Amino acid sequence: MLASQSLQQSVLARSMPLLRMQESYAAQLVHDLDEDAMDLAMGPGLENTPRFTLGHLCVASALTVWVLQHPSAGYGELKLDVPAEYCELFQRMGPGDRRAPSATPIGPGSAALLAELHRQHDRIEAQLRMTPDEVLTQRRAWKLAHHLPTIADIVMFQAVHEMLHLGQLAAWRRARGLPAAMARMAEHRL
Repeated sequence: MLASQSLQQSVLARSMPLLRMQESYAAQLVHDLDEDAMDLAMGPGLENTPRFTLGHLCVASALTVWVLQHPSAGYGELKLDVPAEYCELFQRMGPGDRRAPSATPIGPGSAALLAELHRQHDRIEAQLRMTPDEVLTQRRAWKLAHHLPTIADIVMFQAVHEMLHLGQLAAWRRARGLPAAMARMAEHRL
């Protein structure tokens, strides 16, 4: 953080370019998949389908906004601003939640998922702009609080969490013999 920057400005400056780049990367990861391919899993232990991955990132981004809006609320009070079916289809509560994605190909298409991911990133940015440093430095109980104890840490984790899942989707593409999405993104400046 620069001496002249507030924590809020620092978090915005570091998280939002990553989240915006990841929107582009997500789009490239699924741009050439038909809707049937969106529901293909690689196998046991690799159950996250492309549809689940994008939907899960939408829900996780909505959760990030909720944490910013309700820094002291318990998760029992959780109500996320996502389309109705998203929580049922895509919500997981972090490490240790081993529910597998539905094997039934249902849910929103890739265009709707990408639009929702963009909307959630807009919401993160807007909420961050209204969140004072005193809230960002607040400690928050959650599964990784022993590593990332503050609200600011949770926001930064969201950027890392997205890339983790997009990396899984990139490996899924490569295992299926599809070209590298990041290379296309770089080559075409997408």
